[in-house]
Amino acid sequence: MTPPVAATRPWLRLAWLHTRFQVLETVRVPIALIGNMLFPGLALLFFVVPQRAVADDPLASVGAVAQLGTFAVMSACLFTLGAGVAEDRQLAFDPYVRTLPAGAGPRLAGRIANAVLFCLLAQVPVVLIAVLLTSASTSPGRALGGLAMVPVVAVPFTLLGLAIGYALSSKAAIAVVQAVLFPLAFAGGLFMPPEIFPRWLDLISQGLPSRAARDLVVQVTTGAEGSPAALPVLLSWTAVFAVLAVGAYRRDEGRRFR
Repeated sequence: MTPPVAATRPWLRLAWLHTRFQVLETVRVPIALIGNMLFPGLALLFFVVPQRAVADDPLASVGAVAQLGTFAVMSACLFTLGAGVAEDRQLAFDPYVRTLPAGAGPRLAGRIANAVLFCLLAQVPVVLIAVLLTSASTSPGRALGGLAMVPVVAVPFTLLGLAIGYALSSKAAIAVVQAVLFPLAFAGGLFMPPEIFPRWLDLISQGLPSRAARDLVVQVTTGAEGSPAALPVLLSWTAVFAVLAVGAYRRDEGRRFR
């Protein structure tokens, strides 16, 4: 008689368990959470608030908040997944979890949900500073639209973070995340409006995922007309990063378990 085979828990319940585990793991090191939330708010405080021509203009203030909110999403995704996944791979617990019959789906879903949660938390200081110290004003519908854009914009950078985390060691991943994050942010118009870019930089910028994400978020939150190429560019980069993430995951799996 064949012995009964124990069934695994439902997929959603496993994904929820992984999400809860990873959130608890992060909040147990408060400086990691604070550091993730701090920089975009400080950038708004030191670089936008003192410029009263921008801070006292409701539309320009909302645009600045949208730009730094997009940077907060990029930073949370790349550091949470790029550096975080690489660190987890060095632990003995990581290969054990990957041998369990639940498969990779619930665990990756937990990582993505964890990253989106911290993307949303990173918006809190930016929005609070904007409300208290600038004239930023928008309609409730556009504010909700901006909030809804957080998980949308997070998708390509989540995939990029996974690709870095599964392809590189912990030390290399942190260096690569920093080397990718800040050039993309500067060239994508997240620290200064792309309208002041020289022509050559503006042309390069329009082909970057950071610029496409920035243009879409600014368009949703301010109503300003955005580039028609923004959505195709972001979708194209999402496809590229998805291929890289899947390739890095399979390569890592092949090196460890075959």
